[in-house]
Amino acid sequence: MTDDGPISAATAEVAAWLAGAVGDTVPVGPPRPDADPGRLTLWPLEIRPARQTRGTGGPEPYRFTVRYLLAAGGPESLATLDRVLVAATAADARTLVLEAGDPALWAAFGTPPRPAVLIDVPVQITPPTRPAPPVLRPLRLRQLEMVSLDGRVVGPAEQPLASMRVEVVGQPNATRTDSAGRFRLVGVPHDPDRPAPVRLRLTGRGQVLTAEIDPAEPDIVIVCAPPTP
Repeated sequence: MTDDGPISAATAEVAAWLAGAVGDTVPVGPPRPDADPGRLTLWPLEIRPARQTRGTGGPEPYRFTVRYLLAAGGPESLATLDRVLVAATAADARTLVLEAGDPALWAAFGTPPRPAVLIDVPVQITPPTRPAPPVLRPLRLRQLEMVSLDGRVVGPAEQPLASMRVEVVGQPNATRTDSAGRFRLVGVPHDPDRPAPVRLRLTGRGQVLTAEIDPAEPDIVIVCAPPTP
């Protein structure tokens, strides 16, 4: 068997577990009428779906279960099958299913029914991770300044608007205007090498407004028009 695929790898893994449990190799192949009566045989019988999960950290592995048929070759191999059942009680045991007595199953293999168990092995296919894009330019580290924004929110005729929520869009900085309509936002990131307007969101009096302001302005005045009827 090769280990270049998930089913091949799962088969090699369960075969290795069986070899440790019985003290001998367990051949991989379908049960046959002329099988060695003193040995077990292992065969991947079917692929069964498994519950998929979804996360936020990238593509999740695709999960399924491979069900194997572990069949006794004859009465001489019952002691070996016993060792597998005992090993299945260990903490890291495989999941055994005692449902391998279907006469139609043995008819499909063309062999008389014999003692057997099913082994379910979980398998997953992990999507390949995308390589990070190459860095084409030297990295430059710039330290951002933290500035404070002081201003007023007013309505028509310079009427101060109190209790208006003022927040920096995309940042946790937020406050409310006082009775004079004034606000102060502390710790707003600012890049002095690449100055750009700061976008504010104002909420209150049944309105949600946005305004772009110059962080270098010492006294910011934002005029809110009255809501249209």
